[in-house]
Amino acid sequence: MEISQATVEDIPQLCGLLDLLFEQEAEFLPDRELQSAGLRRIIDHPEIGRILLLRKGNAIIAMVNLLFTVSTALGGQVAILEDMVVDPDYRRQGAGSMLLREAISFAESSGCLRITLLTDKANEAAQRFYSRHGFRESAMVPMRLHLSR
Repeated sequence: MEISQATVEDIPQLCGLLDLLFEQEAEFLPDRELQSAGLRRIIDHPEIGRILLLRKGNAIIAMVNLLFTVSTALGGQVAILEDMVVDPDYRRQGAGSMLLREAISFAESSGCLRITLLTDKANEAAQRFYSRHGFRESAMVPMRLHLSR
């Protein structure tokens, strides 16, 4: 297995993984057109973030997005970890841990001072997974305001 950064050519396979993720999340629905546009924007503008992926041969078996922003509380760059998904055939075999460790390392080497992520309240398996890797529940409450296009 090999970890690399996503390219535009990877978008169709990445959309397949996002379909799996969004089918299990309460707030999102799969939409290939929107997913492709978002992926392309990140890939084309590395200052926004990076998409790391785990390949086995020609197949992409896992992905994670790291998006960059600035924390005034910490006085520097931080990352938001989004869209962590592993193909169901490769779960519980270390693929997710391998990719998450690389994402953490990449964020550190990029000067990030913190990584924040959101996971569904009902997804206790994901919460245990992130806890095993050092993430802790925050006292902050996520809130959203969807704006019209």
